Amino acid sequence: MTMPVISMFYGIIVSMYFVDNKRHNRPHIHVKYQEHEVVLGIPEGDILEGSIPRNKLKLVLAWVEIHRDELLADWELAVSGQHPYKIDPLR
Repeated sequence: MTMPVISMFYGIIVSMYFVDNKRHNRPHIHVKYQEHEVVLGIPEGDILEGSIPRNKLKLVLAWVEIHRDELLADWELAVSGQHPYKIDPLR
């Protein structure tokens, strides 16, 4: 299963699997920072699995808040087997 990177900022990598509605069965993103990984539900940004350092999580949650509509649109593309669009990083 491929996992395209949809954004990167401050050493944080945000990805979204193609057709990944079987695993968590709801919209979500995969976030990696160094050896840490967390799965966050969208649009709320709630933690479904894993953890990353608190300061990095705050940055990701701010990014999710700003890009909520784009993330949900990307999710629709991903579950239908299409490539999600890149989303601007947090600046």
